[in-house]
This record gives sequence, C-alpha cells and structure tokens, in this order.
Amino acid sequence: LVHSKPFRRLKGKTQVFIDPQGDHYRTRMTHTLETTAISRVVARALRLNEDLVEAIGLGHDTGHTPFGHAGEQALDAALSAEFGRRFRHNEQSSRIARRLNLTHEVCDGILTHTGDQEPETLEGKIVRLIDRVAYINHDIDDAIRYGILRESDLPRDEIELLGATGTDRIDRLVHDVVDASEQAGTIEQSPEIGEAMLSLRAFMFEHVYLGPQVGPEHERARNVVQAIFVQLVDDPELLPPGDGDTPERITDYISGMTDRFALSYVRGS
Repeated sequence: LVHSKPFRRLKGKTQVFIDPQGDHYRTRMTHTLETTAISRVVARALRLNEDLVEAIGLGHDTGHTPFGHAGEQALDAALSAEFGRRFRHNEQSSRIARRLNLTHEVCDGILTHTGDQEPETLEGKIVRLIDRVAYINHDIDDAIRYGILRESDLPRDEIELLGATGTDRIDRLVHDVVDASEQAGTIEQSPEIGEAMLSLRAFMFEHVYLGPQVGPEHERARNVVQAIFVQLVDDPELLPPGDGDTPERITDYISGMTDRFALSYVRGS
C-alpha cells in the first residue's frame, strides 16, 4: 500500500477545503496516518492484530475523490445520470486493495469502514470507529484555523465531557473504546461517550460539512468534477490506458486525481 500511487496521491487530496492556502490543513494522507496510528493503539491495547489494523487504516481512503465528500457526491451524480452507476469511495478503495492483491480481511475492512455493511473482523471495526474519531477532531482544528468556527462555538456539554482540546478528546475517546470493548467482547463505545461523539459529529455536519461557508467550495468541486467527466465522456481517447469499460476507466481516472491536478486539468482544457 505505502508504495502504491493511490496511497501517495492522498497527500494532494484535502479533507474539507479545496486546495487551501496553508501548510497545516489536513489532507487525506494526514487523516489516513492519524486514523492508522490511533487504530494501532486501540488494537495493541486489546491484543488484536496490529498489522491488519494498519493495512486497513492505510488503505481505507485510497479510492477517495479529490475535494473530499463534495467530489464524491459529484462523481456519483455524474455516473448515475450518464451510466446508471454509483460511486462510493469505500468501494473504490476496496477495488484498489484487490488490485494490490491484499488479503480478504484487509479488503473487507477497507470496504466496510463506512456504509451499512459491518466489518467481518474486530480489526475492521476498530478502523471504522476510529476513522470518525480522527476526522471529527482534526476537522474541528481545521475549521477553527479556516475561521468557520471559534472555540466558543463548540457545544459546551460535549466538550466538557470529551475534552477541551483535540488531544484530550482523542485520549478520552480511545480510553473509552478500549474499556468498553474489553467488557463487551466487541468494538464499541460506552453509551455516554458514544452519544456525545455523535452529537459533536452532528454539530460538525450542520456548521462545517454542510454549513453555508463551505457552499461555494462544494459548488466549485461539483463544477470541476462535472466538467472533467463531460470531457472524458465526449472524448474517451483522453483517458490513460487501463482495465475495464469506459465508465470504470473514467471512475478510476477522476477518483485518482488530486485537487490540484483536477483544477489544472479544467484550466488547461
């Protein structure tokens, strides 16, 4: 995984903000490394397979589009309208894992890190949960840096319970997962902490992920993905060599783009 091109391109795919001006915003790469590192800590504490957790964590977002979830939604809408197909980044990540000849357990954990299907392994369940722990906390940090949020905007009850800083919150959440999972024999959170994290996640969706300030960013992402998609449908000769039919090759090409490559592709067309 770490030697593959899809993994290396994660450094050029941002989380929430499109190609932001600044060196400290999270990218898919830094999110992946944070998720993987925290997941390994949980796996070690629970005496589970750390290597399996690491492989799932490193591969879980390799199929993600440029521009975060706005790019994913745009590609999904374009594929659905033109070819009657859907796009989900976890499915694309799993396709990449299978091409790399990774084990069934790794591919399953990558496929099920999001969505309705539950992972087959406890290690997969760890990554599924810790993925949310990681992105909620680092996206708060990025939203404050970007100016969308202030510390005082964060919901008081949840912050008092989980911690005032990202480090404190991750520490509290990780200890809770380990303690609750040891008692339950599966991977879970205590009800109180789990509800607080879900509440904080809902707050982030309302004020950051779907908030009015990121509306122009999402519109920009949709326009860029749609423009590239239309160009490739009209002229498939522009596609690089690859396996599969035209829709699959378009999916592979667009989902593999970094933010800057996608933006430059549109400007250069």
